[in-house]
Amino acid sequence: MSHTHVTAPTQFIEAKGIRFAFRRFGTETGVPLVFMQHFRGGLDHWDPAITDGLARNRPVILFDNAGVAGSSGETPETIEAMGDFAVAFIRALGLAQVDLLGFSMGGYVAQAVTLQEPTLVRRLMLLGTGPSGGEPSQDANFPKHATSTDPTTGECGLDAFLYLFFSPSAESQRAGRAFWERRHQRKADVDKPSSEQTMRAQLASFQTWRQVKGERFAALREISQPTLVVNGNNDVMVPTINSYTLAQHIPNAQLIIYPDAGHGSQFQYPDLFLAHARLFLDS
Repeated sequence: MSHTHVTAPTQFIEAKGIRFAFRRFGTETGVPLVFMQHFRGGLDHWDPAITDGLARNRPVILFDNAGVAGSSGETPETIEAMGDFAVAFIRALGLAQVDLLGFSMGGYVAQAVTLQEPTLVRRLMLLGTGPSGGEPSQDANFPKHATSTDPTTGECGLDAFLYLFFSPSAESQRAGRAFWERRHQRKADVDKPSSEQTMRAQLASFQTWRQVKGERFAALREISQPTLVVNGNNDVMVPTINSYTLAQHIPNAQLIIYPDAGHGSQFQYPDLFLAHARLFLDS
């Protein structure tokens, strides 16, 4: 690889009236793997251990959707509209087919893209996420932590992040701090924090995503792509039961639940997740 997660330059491409910020690294050949990010997240919120690990034998593409962080415009208030913009970004890159990795809210968007443009998506990975009309979080502290902002960075702080993404155990918290260090390895050409407008629009999109429209979970049966569903055994943000629902209703899905883990289980077990993800993508 000529570039890595830390060194890949931020590039821009115009589509659908938006100047999308993105980074591409990894191999020149193979089906590109497009990463779709969580609530308020941008280019620098991914784990280099995972992005670089997957980039060893495929192109990896990270991007900010419309209005998010380094991309222009305003963030729309529905997941379906976010999916439209994601499709426009992928098409602008001239890609005929991609694999998708959607984490948390990014998993919602990845489902929308797959349903809107099924021929565009070869394989689908859904991490710490759930279906439209799924079960909401019952954790009373979740909203406060998810919308908190560290005044020095303009983003969610370490304590809130550890609460939301990892289990309370000492081992899980250590893994969370290790991920936090990896996540901040990039020092130059860093992405800016997402705006207040993005946060409010994404919160609004969750409200419509949770609504049951017609037969509950019927749309999942339309996803024919091989799908890998991953979560921790106790996700306080998108309850783990939603991962079971995805696996039960997507016809060609398989489910992995990691122990003593929360919303960011792939960050807690990066080596194990890489082994599972490579096996899935290359089979």
